[in-house]
Amino acid sequence: MSRQPSSIQSPYSYSHQHQLSRSAYPTFLSLQETIKLQLTWASRGILEAFRWDVVVKTATSDREIRSNILKSLLLNSLSLTSIYAFDLLLQPLVHNHPSWLHRNVGWFYRILWQFPVVGVSYYLNSSWCNLIAKRSFVLQHGNRAAHQQPVTYHGMLTMLATSAYRAVMILTSVIVSLALESIPFAGSWISFAFMCWVNAYYCFEFVWVARNSSLAQRVRHLEERWAYYLAFGFPSAVICTCGSGLANAAFFALMFPAFIIMAMHARPVPQDPYNPAPSTESTNTVRFPSPLVPIRMPVFTIVIWLNNLIVRVLSVGGSAGVRHRRTTSDTTERAEEGTGVELKNIGRTARGPSLVVQARSLGDRLPSNGKAPIAGRRKKD
Repeated sequence: MSRQPSSIQSPYSYSHQHQLSRSAYPTFLSLQETIKLQLTWASRGILEAFRWDVVVKTATSDREIRSNILKSLLLNSLSLTSIYAFDLLLQPLVHNHPSWLHRNVGWFYRILWQFPVVGVSYYLNSSWCNLIAKRSFVLQHGNRAAHQQPVTYHGMLTMLATSAYRAVMILTSVIVSLALESIPFAGSWISFAFMCWVNAYYCFEFVWVARNSSLAQRVRHLEERWAYYLAFGFPSAVICTCGSGLANAAFFALMFPAFIIMAMHARPVPQDPYNPAPSTESTNTVRFPSPLVPIRMPVFTIVIWLNNLIVRVLSVGGSAGVRHRRTTSDTTERAEEGTGVELKNIGRTARGPSLVVQARSLGDRLPSNGKAPIAGRRKKD
């Protein structure tokens, strides 16, 4: 009679499997260590937002940057002067005046002067800040970093789509900020924090564009380093609270070139949000932040959703015959990059070219097996 092999494992085999299972389990930093790291990153962000020595050195060393900064300074000073000239001089004179014309002179002044000045300022500031950013990037990384593309019809459409999307994103950010401010008790603080992130995004946008980063990569980069960018955008957000309405926008535009130069020389931290404190051991263990502190803060979720909605509404006429299933960010990423404009449908219909927008989702996707492992906090780009 043959004996069946025993199914009882030896103590050594059990201990070995236990060690393997334990080593496969993710290692987390403590809550105190994670909070300390976040505060360290925030302090670095606030320090790099006050590097005026870099701004002065860059402006004095390059003639092109200096001339564009001076033009932006003069134009935005004119905008602020026109805004406060009415608020401080004209408004008190016509206040409570019996004449209808005098009572409504403010509306005429805004429509005929302030709004056109602010609109022209926005366009010129965008052009000058683009030149400042490109020149600063070239000075820092060399001519190899900037490759001028030939101007073509498709390139012009791309530029128009990018500018239009940027204006839409600014509008939706303002709408979200006003909506957050209406939240009882903590609304003003939440709105202020959101504007810190928005301002930081636009300060670093030129850096990311120069590095050919897509919209999804830009948003993810900021949301995974939310403490640093919250602190970096804090000074500009404070500046935006100095006035009201159009004055806030003019104040921000006045300081915008300086913050662009600071962003060009900044080094956002951490380098790896999913392993912010690499182990010094030979095992090279990945140490995730504490689960009680979010790695990625969904700052722009509502903004991206609104942008997606607006772009879909605007592209309904051109893509009425297209029935693609799209994710939340499919429409916005291609619209922002201008790569969703198809030229083959031009002239086929009186309604103009068809805009077909396709892109990948901003959100994280589960693995193919449908499971979300604990160690899945590791980003997969």
